[in-house]
Amino acid sequence: MTRSSWTLAAALTAVALCSFLSPSARGDEPTPEVVTEKIDLFNGKNLDGWSVFLAGKEPGKDPDGVFTVEDGVLHISGYGIGGITSDRAFRDYQIVVEFKWGEKSWSNREDRCRDGGLLIHSVGKEGAYGGSWLYSIETNIIEGGLGDFIVVGNNTEEFALTANVKPEKSKLGAWVFDPKGKPQRVLSGRVDWFARDPEWADVRGFRGKDDLDRPLGEWNELRVVCRGTAVDVYVNGVLVNQAYDVKPSAGRIQLQSELAEYYVRRVELLPLEK
Repeated sequence: MTRSSWTLAAALTAVALCSFLSPSARGDEPTPEVVTEKIDLFNGKNLDGWSVFLAGKEPGKDPDGVFTVEDGVLHISGYGIGGITSDRAFRDYQIVVEFKWGEKSWSNREDRCRDGGLLIHSVGKEGAYGGSWLYSIETNIIEGGLGDFIVVGNNTEEFALTANVKPEKSKLGAWVFDPKGKPQRVLSGRVDWFARDPEWADVRGFRGKDDLDRPLGEWNELRVVCRGTAVDVYVNGVLVNQAYDVKPSAGRIQLQSELAEYYVRRVELLPLEK
């Protein structure tokens, strides 16, 4: 084979391999779509339209079956740190995730709160944050903190939000959402939902006195409304958190694995209500 033939063959091989990689692994940034009709982001059959990334594993590989589909439900075993990321990016939409907790937890989380997460406005490379996730804005899925915001960013204005909060941080070191409170710009860390129990403890099965989570084994609905640079979070129909001047204001969707088992039966995008 001539040198030029080798060069052509190598180029074609690279293109072929690249086509099987996720947008994040390829370094692509998909153009965000405005949602104008219902989109079932999880089809109930398989993980088409999603890519997997687990810390310490080869990109795109899930050797331990952390993310599987069983009887129309996404089973996240929690056995690993990472997530799945949508191939498509979105702006101006509602996303509805219905989930319930499982029984298993792993490693140093075995006796601690069950934990997961829905990350919106995800951009950049897989694993950019802590070797596990894309930079993004997280709407938390954790016992006692369902609906908290977490800025999963690089401590700059690239990833930030403003929320109206109570005058002082909680004993847990986080701002607490208060619709009548003072504006606070947040470049890292959390803004807790308005009634997060101040005595929250990282113990398995924690329940705060005002928590909106349904009992273990029952389905919960997390609804996140993204309108321009504003984000509203609803837990089982109750508005629990709000942010504005959110950066970025569009991007892909991630579902986390954080060493706790949970199940997801619905990941649905809806147009904004007028």
